[in-house]
Amino acid sequence: MDPAANGSMAIEVDRLSHAFRGRAALSQVSFAVAAGSLHGFVGPNGAGKTTTLKVLSTLLAPRAGTARVFGMDVRRDAADVRRRIGYMPDHFSMYRQMSVAEYLDFFAAAYGQSRAQRDKTVGDVLALTDMTGRRGDFIRGLSRGMQQRVSLARVLVHDPDLLLLDEPASGLDPRARIELMDILRELKRMGKTVFISSHILSELGDLCDSCTILDRGQVRFSGEMKDLLRGDRDGLAAYALTLVVADEAVAQAIRAVPGVSAVEADADSAGRYRIAFDRAACDGSAILAAALAAGGKVGDFREDVRHLNDAFMALTQAGVRA
Repeated sequence: MDPAANGSMAIEVDRLSHAFRGRAALSQVSFAVAAGSLHGFVGPNGAGKTTTLKVLSTLLAPRAGTARVFGMDVRRDAADVRRRIGYMPDHFSMYRQMSVAEYLDFFAAAYGQSRAQRDKTVGDVLALTDMTGRRGDFIRGLSRGMQQRVSLARVLVHDPDLLLLDEPASGLDPRARIELMDILRELKRMGKTVFISSHILSELGDLCDSCTILDRGQVRFSGEMKDLLRGDRDGLAAYALTLVVADEAVAQAIRAVPGVSAVEADADSAGRYRIAFDRAACDGSAILAAALAAGGKVGDFREDVRHLNDAFMALTQAGVRA
């Protein structure tokens, strides 16, 4: 089944709250994840990411609010939710005395698959995670990266529609991390929804099509990655203009364009300006036209796309100040 076929939502969280020993871990958390997307769940340590994942995987009952997976309530419909998800925690235990194939066969049997079904399942998930050549190896002899692949293969044995992955790249070397991300992209191409918690921001920027930023138990941003990276907030946008020769008269002309809210000179780069404007009132072409009409010699003009690290720091610092 392709869960994205009908445009449904894979995850819907509404005013979710939870506390441990009187200390809030989640406070009125709300966000949604479209089926078939690869969604990043970003936040510093202690932000509440693992608590949210445990709620979504039915391992933890929230104190307040609701969480739904493909329309099913995680408390009321827990058994049905578990059939649709595959949860990979940040710290996982493995039966190290088993071979890779034995380990996967054990979990396939736990899902009630027949011997014939299990043989096919094990072969399929090993192929998907590029572990076919290691099926006879004992888990205790595998590297951290190989063990991560086996753990991912384990959550795929019942063909879940939603994967909940808590820091799956933690402790991996760069090559293993890149290979894992390629596997996640393939899972998305297969129509699965991938919800990945991580603090490796640069990788999520290239990997995910949407994300939620959580800080101190509260959502700071939730939406498409492109909107986060370009700094879109309530219809505001930012462009970077570089003049061959710095000219304050050009900056003044741009400030006069209806919808432009700010024109700031870059202190580190002469002739470069950052322009903030309301997309509903004007667009980049109006700004460029004003610059040229004022006699500006334009060297470069483009949307000011921020790195995910910059966006993350701006949002979480704003949360601290608040």
